Amino acid sequence: MKNAVIFYAILAVILLGVGISFSGITVIDTGYRGIKTRFGEVVGEPLSEGIYFYNPITTDIKPIDTKVQRLSLKMSSYTKDVQQADLSVTVNSSVDDNSAHLLYKEIGMDYKTKVVAPQILKAVKDTIGKWEADLLVSNREKASDEILKSLKESLEPAHILVQGVVIEDINYSTQFERAIEEKQIATQDAIKAKNKTKQIEEEANQKILSAKAEAESMRIRSQALSQNQNLVAYEAVQKWDGKLPVNIYGSAPIPFIGTGIK
Repeated sequence: MKNAVIFYAILAVILLGVGISFSGITVIDTGYRGIKTRFGEVVGEPLSEGIYFYNPITTDIKPIDTKVQRLSLKMSSYTKDVQQADLSVTVNSSVDDNSAHLLYKEIGMDYKTKVVAPQILKAVKDTIGKWEADLLVSNREKASDEILKSLKESLEPAHILVQGVVIEDINYSTQFERAIEEKQIATQDAIKAKNKTKQIEEEANQKILSAKAEAESMRIRSQALSQNQNLVAYEAVQKWDGKLPVNIYGSAPIPFIGTGIK
């Protein structure tokens, strides 16, 4: 009896060891999806976060990162006016959670090298080729938006979602950058000169209007004075300082006597 117990205990240990040796376990972390394969063929939908047991002889579970990832590339491209631009471009993208298994099946784990990077290069070259060099510098955000739109269209069929694109840096030859700077300075000077011209024209118009108003005022006053003698005397009183002459000689008139003021 004792020998039988020992035998069954040993057998149980052996069976447990065999079972463990034929059983695999894996954990899918947050931000990942599990791709389950059987004899190398993708099986079922992507596995969400959690613990999974599987037969390691026939089955495998590979984790694939579905978090937003940043990919920065440096490249050279030509503008519309055939100026070479050295660019640094950053793209934020992620694998679509719901179709990660299709990405693995159709492209594989090295999808960045096979698909993402080539599509970025193509989108950047196509977009930069539409802009003249000096305008590209001042319209960097618009160019980035164009690249973003292009990448969304080209990478969505590959089960990759693009969240953002930024042109980090644009460099031209030293000679051309100096030419751009001089052009910008000239443009600013032209704007200043135009504004100054407008200011001078406005000041001149104000003076003309003021002169016309003064002339019209003088015409009206002259007409009124010629028609009303009392108004002439009134104007004289307005200008008199209130002092009578100290000496009056001969027939010199005494102020305001005989003016007809009533």
